Amino acid sequence: MNPQLEEKLHQKIKEIADRSDEVSKIIKSLDKLRTHSDSFGYGIVIGRLYNSFYYQCRRILKRNPTDEEFIEFLKILNETQKEILDSLKLS
Repeated sequence: MNPQLEEKLHQKIKEIADRSDEVSKIIKSLDKLRTHSDSFGYGIVIGRLYNSFYYQCRRILKRNPTDEEFIEFLKILNETQKEILDSLKLS
């Protein structure tokens, strides 16, 4: 993966950890989904990270991500999954 793109992705993971209260507020505001808050919260985070990944590919590389870059994105998510869950206190 492009080093600049990977750096931006790791910055976004840290930003989400630092602002985890936002995800908690979203979960709390949607009463019917509260019973599944772990999955729902993690889904919000993954959505934000995917959006950032896609946007940064377009901004930095001036193109859509390749299949290989997407697989690398998934690998980074897998490697940081515990960190993300711990920062959201969802694990």
